[in-house]
Amino acid sequence: MSNFQETVSRLISQNFSVDKMSSVLVLSDNSTRPLGERFADALQLDGWNVERHVMEDRTKSGEEPPQETSDLMLNYDIVFCLTKHSLTHTMARKNANARGISVITMPGITEDMFLHGAMSADYTIVEKETNDMTQRLTVANSVVIRTGADHQLKITVAGRDGVPSTGVFKSKGASGNLPSGEAYIAPVEGASEGTIEINGSIAGIGLVTEPVVLTIRQGKVTDATGEDGKRLLELLGDGDGRYLCELGIGTNHAARVIGNILEDEKAYNTIHIAFGSNHTFGGTIKTNVHIDCVTKDPQIEWE
Repeated sequence: MSNFQETVSRLISQNFSVDKMSSVLVLSDNSTRPLGERFADALQLDGWNVERHVMEDRTKSGEEPPQETSDLMLNYDIVFCLTKHSLTHTMARKNANARGISVITMPGITEDMFLHGAMSADYTIVEKETNDMTQRLTVANSVVIRTGADHQLKITVAGRDGVPSTGVFKSKGASGNLPSGEAYIAPVEGASEGTIEINGSIAGIGLVTEPVVLTIRQGKVTDATGEDGKRLLELLGDGDGRYLCELGIGTNHAARVIGNILEDEKAYNTIHIAFGSNHTFGGTIKTNVHIDCVTKDPQIEWE
């Protein structure tokens, strides 16, 4: 327990600016309940005012929590979401932030991730590099991603603002992942074209068994190779879930690509694209899915 306890204590003291009068909700689901309990216990041992809530598992990232859970989130100063699937791109998270409530999403978090990898990073470095990369995304008109032998995807981002996910939450109503370290942006809907090789991982699937080539036409994925590609299309459905909704760049020097999207998308020398909902961070797509796809060692060109 000591290393886990020390990790939680260090993260709260270094990455947050809240006092112990604040009310804290630890939200987990049936899959993550044991780790949620352990996290809540660690906070309580440090003197925090903690309550716990367990919901039914969601079926995919971006799916809204039950109404009971959404309503409960509005009663606290800070909510930690240790869940199987991500609540980051949901109205429940967005509504809580609008009330000045901090929501920290930790989808797929494991004990290993608490003790190793991205969670152990020096977040003063992560914060600076994330903010620098966010500015670069904001001023770009488009970003060209080259992968594999001859794949090129041109992503139009003109007029959109980059978003930092630094892992440092000092303001009221802050939101983001832990572990963290990425700069991301909502591309212009319907404007991206090309192909990209995904050689890392896919949310809800894990490490890919072989590289998956995605074809994107008018901002929408029209084809995906292999069995993992087939599974991705099934997760996205046939509607607006197939729209390219995010470009992200990893900025955490300690992160690993391990088959868990929460850490994978933060790793150095990776980019990720996502499909589905982006209305919560500057886009216009509102749907009940958000699936990230990570690729390692891309070439990035700025236009």
